[in-house]
Amino acid sequence: MIFASFTRRAALVGVAIALLGLSACGGGDETKAGAPTKITFSILSAEGQASAGPLWQPLLEDMSTAIGVLVEPFFGSNYTVLVEAMRGNQTQVAWFSAKPAVEAIDRADAEVIARTVNKEGLDSYRSTLVVKTGSGITLDQVLACGKRFDFGIGDAQSTSGTLAPMAFLFNPRGIVPAQCFKTVRSANHQANAFAVATGVVDVATSNTVNTVFLNRQNPAIAAQITEIWQSPPIPESGILVRGDLDPAIKEKIRSFFLTYGQGEGVEADRQRRVLAGLEYSQFRAADDNYLNPIREMIADQQLTEAREKGDTAAVTAAEAELQRLRVLREVQP
Repeated sequence: MIFASFTRRAALVGVAIALLGLSACGGGDETKAGAPTKITFSILSAEGQASAGPLWQPLLEDMSTAIGVLVEPFFGSNYTVLVEAMRGNQTQVAWFSAKPAVEAIDRADAEVIARTVNKEGLDSYRSTLVVKTGSGITLDQVLACGKRFDFGIGDAQSTSGTLAPMAFLFNPRGIVPAQCFKTVRSANHQANAFAVATGVVDVATSNTVNTVFLNRQNPAIAAQITEIWQSPPIPESGILVRGDLDPAIKEKIRSFFLTYGQGEGVEADRQRRVLAGLEYSQFRAADDNYLNPIREMIADQQLTEAREKGDTAAVTAAEAELQRLRVLREVQP
């Protein structure tokens, strides 16, 4: 069966990655004319391959059929490694959350072709702060610092796990987590949620997407977690391709995502069920500009760090970038 063979291929890819790491050679096999004979699709999964793999496999099978090129998955929860994988051409297409997407654009010559839309029709989500249900820990207590609590933060490149709570919650109050909390540990959203539920940490960052997955896959853990803060809306994840990918294949990939699960009929209904498993309703057309709110948060973080270091030149540069992005935000519809 096609699905079974795809699963075997996915397993072999995972084993190869685990045994060999990132190969020095490129991952996209290409013909002499430049069109690839294989596409490697990078999936940035904070929840891990075991959870995300079965959800993405049907879509990648459909993508292989639609573009006429074998598509193989490359799963990982390490943001930096996967950006480097695209930079080194080990991967050619990727599903990235917003902050790593910016990194891929800046460092791997990637281009946005689509953004995701959730089942409620929203193309944004929120960062959260979570505590153990019944602990009595309040946001005011957390912000009082005093090295009272053990804190779980996200990957350094995580949009909702690190960037958003810093930009919206800690930086405006002059709070440095390492100085505020008793201990600080970095982990993905799922690990942080389990750490809060089991009392390993007192408070941790998460996001509303992880809340949905926990309620569906592990309701017992979800019941032990309570949100005490939500950020303003954050742009949802996007689909990116390498800028030097064969133009004809790039256009086929764009068309596949923008039409997937749309229309009427049995096949469209099946595709919508695949999307529902990913908590999406569609992929919406987008370009790099949709990530400007993330660039604004990055500039805010850079400004805070520059001020802490007393780096006048870096302060000036960060302020200029913030001003540029704020002007863009004001003139955009």
